[in-house]
Amino acid sequence: MSNSNNKTSVPEAKEAMNRFKMEVANELGVNLKQGYNGDLTSRETGSVGGEMVRQMIKRQEEQMSGK
Repeated sequence: MSNSNNKTSVPEAKEAMNRFKMEVANELGVNLKQGYNGDLTSRETGSVGGEMVRQMIKRQEEQMSGK
């Protein structure tokens, strides 16, 4: 039984978030693919999520500062 809580707050953004995730994985050299990724380590998948958060925070800070 899965207890996943990976729901997108804005459903219309789901596809854009998936593209962003794949772009970040590609930048980091993580072989992320659509569907099952059980062959990846927690470190690899965690690095993708962490980098996504860093980039989103940076973009928000830039937007808030008027850049």
